[in-house]
Amino acid sequence: MRNFINLIEKLSKDKEQKINEQQPTKLIYKSLSKNLEIIKITLGNCSDLIVREFQLGKTNVKAAIFYLDGLVNINYIQENILKSLMADVKNVTNTDGDPDQTNIIAYLKNHILTVGETKKVFDFKLLYHSLLSGDTILLIDGQNQGLISSTREWKERGVQESSTQSVVKGSKESFTETMRTNTALVRRRIKDTHLRIDTRQIGRVTKTDVAVLYIDGIADEKVVKEVFSRLDSIDIDAILDSGYIEELIEDTTYTPFPTTYSTELPDTVAAGLLEGRVAIMVDGTPFALLVPGLFVHFFHSNEDYYQRFDISTFVRILRFIAFVMALLVPSIYIAVTTYHQEMIPTSLLISLAAQRDGVPFPALFEAMMMEFTFEVLREAGLRLPKNVGSAISIVGALVLGQAAVQAGLISAAMVIVVSLTAISSFMFPSYTMSFPVRILRFIFMGLAGFIGLLGVGLGLIALIFHLCSLRSFGVPYMAPFGPYIQEDQKDAIFRFPRGKLFSRPRLISHQNRVRIKMKH
Repeated sequence: MRNFINLIEKLSKDKEQKINEQQPTKLIYKSLSKNLEIIKITLGNCSDLIVREFQLGKTNVKAAIFYLDGLVNINYIQENILKSLMADVKNVTNTDGDPDQTNIIAYLKNHILTVGETKKVFDFKLLYHSLLSGDTILLIDGQNQGLISSTREWKERGVQESSTQSVVKGSKESFTETMRTNTALVRRRIKDTHLRIDTRQIGRVTKTDVAVLYIDGIADEKVVKEVFSRLDSIDIDAILDSGYIEELIEDTTYTPFPTTYSTELPDTVAAGLLEGRVAIMVDGTPFALLVPGLFVHFFHSNEDYYQRFDISTFVRILRFIAFVMALLVPSIYIAVTTYHQEMIPTSLLISLAAQRDGVPFPALFEAMMMEFTFEVLREAGLRLPKNVGSAISIVGALVLGQAAVQAGLISAAMVIVVSLTAISSFMFPSYTMSFPVRILRFIFMGLAGFIGLLGVGLGLIALIFHLCSLRSFGVPYMAPFGPYIQEDQKDAIFRFPRGKLFSRPRLISHQNRVRIKMKH
């Protein structure tokens, strides 16, 4: 059996090696017809490959341009490439009337083509990447090189308001699926020569553009090098979303807590870069990643810095309280009503006992059933069309809750507990922080149902140990609480007045830490 498995693996590797050997990575030939034949065969004679053969001006020099329909600006090609090459070309022959093979490419690049970005290409690897990215390729008979002209244009979604991160006061712009549009949105906010944008292709098949953004002189050089190192170590066939990158570069895989901050707001990315973080953008997705992503950052919103400090502090405190409530309220209710009735005031205990009279299930099963039902309704509301989804989730929760109470399956107090928990879980500015709360809530409910408040306490201790053991690109996940950093407390749970936020987070930016200088 083992020999059979080894044989299968060897055949798979031989097949993959054969496919890689067939990929044309050699230099471009001088024969135009041979080059065109190779390109057509390699692309499988696809119907969206447009090839236009012609002669340069009034000469006998044969040339051809080719591009992929749907990825280019047809009018731009017509006016700035074809028209120029077929009407304006002169002086491409020597005194004998033969093509001047030494100067023709430079002549076309410097005097004829009016395209903004033009560069030479010598090998098929770069040729295919440019062609599949929406560029137009020019090849000339007798030349073992060509020209790449930037003519990219495709249908894209415009800059709209974010659907996952609502903002009352602040910019309503959000990222799109086009990476160059996203980098431009950040450039518009940070007009500094030290902003670096380094793009590379990841994915053997998709060759997806992935951009790394940071501010030189502010971002920690070790974090920047670590980001590039982890990206360069990725060897995968496809990258279709930033979630692929997020899972492949995170420090710890087996944790429910996110260690990279995901956002689709340009001002959030700009603020992260100014703090010393590194942003990662993936072409084809409107979500950018910010690293390091620490626990406290998932409770901060860009809107906190657009409001007065006292309002922002109040809202932040509400978010942390909501986190505790969403995580522990059901488990505490189960523990108290099941094992610790002496902690409940007598009048409230009598009321709860009257409500539970006739309920056939214990509090643990009752809470599990209600929480599971709510999670099903939440996911159903997300997957259904927007006009129907919200109605289904609201009506479903009201109808099912009321019907369950009237049928005697659950108590009215349990409906209140589950509703309060659900509302609290919607207060997090980052949607990704709600997932660990939803998962851990069931674990705490199980601990409370078996050993009461002791189980809740043990679960909290284990959770704190786990959080303190996490790191995000070498930075402790619970900073500035663990390790405790006094100077960073001014922008953790509380937000101090703007004039007091004079330094960047100590563990994120180790250089150029002064953000504001007050003149007295």
